[in-house]
This record gives sequence, C-alpha cells and structure tokens, in this order.
Amino acid sequence: MMTFLAKSFIKNYTNTDSPVVRRAYGLLCGLAGILLNLLLCLLKILASSMTGSVSVAADALNNLSDAASSVVTIIGFRLASQKPDPNHPFGHGRIEYLSGFIVSVLILLMGFEVGKASVEKLTAGSTAEFHPVTVGILAASILVKFYMSLYNRKFGKRLNSSVMLATAADSLSDCAATGVVLICALLSPLTSFNLDGWCGLAAAAFILFSGIKSAKETLDPLLGTPPEPEFVEKIEKIVLSTPEISGMHDLIVHNYGPGRRMITLHAEVPQHIDILQIHEVIDSLEMRLSEELSCEAVIHMDPIATEDKETNERKEQLLALLKTIDPAITIHDFRMVPGPTRTNLIFDMVVPSRLSLSDAELLEKADALVKTLSPEYRAVIHIDRFYTKP
Repeated sequence: MMTFLAKSFIKNYTNTDSPVVRRAYGLLCGLAGILLNLLLCLLKILASSMTGSVSVAADALNNLSDAASSVVTIIGFRLASQKPDPNHPFGHGRIEYLSGFIVSVLILLMGFEVGKASVEKLTAGSTAEFHPVTVGILAASILVKFYMSLYNRKFGKRLNSSVMLATAADSLSDCAATGVVLICALLSPLTSFNLDGWCGLAAAAFILFSGIKSAKETLDPLLGTPPEPEFVEKIEKIVLSTPEISGMHDLIVHNYGPGRRMITLHAEVPQHIDILQIHEVIDSLEMRLSEELSCEAVIHMDPIATEDKETNERKEQLLALLKTIDPAITIHDFRMVPGPTRTNLIFDMVVPSRLSLSDAELLEKADALVKTLSPEYRAVIHIDRFYTKP
C-alpha cells in the first residue's frame, strides 16, 4: 500500500538523493505513522478502561509517543531539505540525524514511564480483568505495527535514512512489547499471579532496548563514521578505470547528511606526464564522480616514478616487511632520494586505528625494518590513518 502511494504521489520517487523526494517520503511515512498510531492509541485506551490493565494503558501511551515521533520525522525531513545558506554552506541534511535522535529520546522516556507504571501496579497488588475485545485490539495492533516496521525499513534503506530506520526498529519492538501484553491478557484469567505488572515491566525493557539501539544508530553519523564499503568500492572502480591513474590513497568521505557527501582523495599519476593533460583528466574524473555518486569530489595529484624499476622493487620489499607489524598497513608517495653517504626512503605509512603502538614506536619499528634492506637506507616517514574501513 505504501509503495503504491509513493509511486502515485511522489514525483521522481526513485531519485532518493533529491531533498525534495526525501521530504515527500518523510511526509508520507510521517502522516501514515500519525494516523495509525493515534488510531491504535484510542483503541487501547478503550481496552484499558474496560479491563483496568496498566500494561494496555502503557501500550496506548507508547502509541501516542510514536505519533509524536512521526511529527518529529515530518519536521526533520522538511528542515533537512532546506537549501544551503551562508551560515550552513553544506546544507541542513544532518537535521535528519538529529530528528532520529529525538525519536530515540522519546522512546527512552516512554520506556521509563511504562516501567514506572508497572512497578506501581505491582506495588498496589491489583490485577486486570479479561475482555475478548482487548485481545482483538492487541492482535490487530501487532499486525499494524509489523506492517509499519516493514515499510519504514524498506523506505529507510532506500533513502539511507537513520530516522526511518529508527522508526522501523521502534515499530518492531512495539510488536514484541504488545505481544507480551497480549500473552498477559490471555493468561491473566488463568492465574492469580499479577501478570499485568510483570508484563508491563517486560514491555518497558523492550522499549528501552529499542531506544538505546536507535540512539546509537542516529548518533554515530553525527560523531563521524567511515563510509560504507560499497561506496568506497564504487569510488575506486571509477578512479582506477582512468588509464592515466595508477593508484589512489588518502580517501576521505565527509558526510553532511543523506545526499550531501564530499570526497577528497589522492590520485597517483606518472611523473613524466604533461601537467595540462593530467589536469584535464582530473577535472573530468571529478565531474564523473559528482554525476555518478551525487557528491562533491576534490582530487589531489601525486606524481610517482612508475617506470623506475629499483624504486618499485624497494617499495614492494618494504611493504612486505611493514605488513609484519600489521597486515592492513599500506604505503604511498614512496620516493628514493640518494645522497653522498646514504639514501633516504621517503613515504607515507597508513596504519589502522586498532594498533595500540604509539607513533614513536611505529616509527622506530619501521626504521629498523628499512635498515634490514640496507644499512645505507634512512627512513623518512609520515604516519597516516585510515578514514575508511581497512
């Protein structure tokens, strides 16, 4: 149903990098979330008034919270689609992440409220009455919430939207929480044990777990995470398919929100190539990356001695030695500069962040390995870090 509505009312619905299209998806999912959650909330309030069940009442409040979250989603997508301005030259795309975090906070607050109400129910020692209408409402709620989880996850993956994925996770946890409440409603008439209060606590645990998980998922992009391996592979494929470029390194992807990425990289080119010719190649490559990956690209040229046999052999020998420190280590910008008494091996060494060695310890180890190639070699090393997953 939601896919049909998206195709019917969202122009160019497949262009998920467009801020206008993203806003339309956010509006569609947000309105659907508001309507469905308000309906479920009203039905559960009715069921709670008929049975006196705290767990059903807590579930109703949870749906009310979800309706408020949908309002936040709509506002977030609308603000995120605003064009860049002088104070925000990279746009407002990260507002989507903030919206997702606000949704997570609302989930956590609701979890605490549900837990508090359940403890009060257990302390009071009162039990809930059974009513078949309650069972029907809870069963229907599970089906509706599962459907909401499916379409939010589908659209969330399509748009790479953390707020939609957070909403999908919340809907799925609601299924589990309401399932616990349904089991409680079915078993309560069969026992004098206060299942209602304990089921309310279980529902609170599900809600809190979901809130913590979605908060982490929405905070990570704000703190800075490495780009997806698939995105890195696409960049490498495009760059290395250019005949004049023999390698690339120092790739950095800056994420300013969905559809707003900037990439910088160093491209290795033969040192003898004409500067005007390679400048035109780099310009064309930057335009291609921008058009195919919907990003801004800046490429720095690194001239290397591709035809110097000795330099290439020493580079391969040195790389094999350095990988004994860690297999993920790579080197670039390798040069051999001979002098009257020694030869400087100048290069950048890229090391993974998992290494516990300090920079000084790494330099000492690398220098010792260089000297195993020849006592006349002296290492001049600059340490780099991976900004992608090694």
